[in-house]
Amino acid sequence: MSSSGDSMAQADDKGASGDTSVSRDTGTLGKLMVLLDLVTHADAPLRFTDILALANQPRGTLHRQLGHLVEEGLLEFDAEGRYAPGLRLLDFASRSWARNEFRLIAAPHLAALHRETGETVHLGVLRGSSIIYLDKVEGHQPVRMYSQIGNASPCYCTGVGKAALSVLPLDKIEELLPGLHFNRFTSATHVSAESLLAEIGEIAATGHAFDREEHEAGIRCVAAPIWSDDRSFIGGVSVTGPAYRLSMELLQEWAVPVQMTARKIMDEMRIRLGPRR
Repeated sequence: MSSSGDSMAQADDKGASGDTSVSRDTGTLGKLMVLLDLVTHADAPLRFTDILALANQPRGTLHRQLGHLVEEGLLEFDAEGRYAPGLRLLDFASRSWARNEFRLIAAPHLAALHRETGETVHLGVLRGSSIIYLDKVEGHQPVRMYSQIGNASPCYCTGVGKAALSVLPLDKIEELLPGLHFNRFTSATHVSAESLLAEIGEIAATGHAFDREEHEAGIRCVAAPIWSDDRSFIGGVSVTGPAYRLSMELLQEWAVPVQMTARKIMDEMRIRLGPRR
């Protein structure tokens, strides 16, 4: 960012009120972080007017700061005039999670599940309406698929995503639904809130979810949810592979070890990440 841009922003901000909960007295960087927080924690992409109402910053300053964030790849500006988290954030996140204690806790359990099934194992966390992949153990016979550590996938058409949704309170699910666009990736993809909610009810009852070639043709998985006691952290673990090798009957058999893996991870999370006295 240019020094002239910073000085202009500071000049504009002198007249701004600092009495809202999202303002930070940390200069330009603090204001940029406020904008990142607003956009990344929103359940759906935000328009400029939405951010203007929340950020309590002058219109001109806000426009420039959002432009800087888009230029740096930290935010994306889509064809409908909305701001969403940028791909560069995923790179930061993947590097951070590589050293994260949760990932270290889960790693031996993912490896054990991989040894038992021989197929690709994923660990993901729910962020807004997307699943962010935190870890991946490749199968003995790797198959080309979308998932990579740091990648984001829609929650409504992935096993981990639907598993994660199944442990959200109903009011939180209802808040997410308006932001889901239900893009049809394959003929099996959910295209309505009604069909998704019906399946989420089934998943909540059984404790496991399936991806029946809903995100990628020819790819199936079985998944189970992982969550913290206060539901502030929700994700899941899955076993994924090609449909020609993973019949639905086999995935049904693997539902139990996948659920056991999720339970072991949660048990260890409570012990190692619980309140320190």
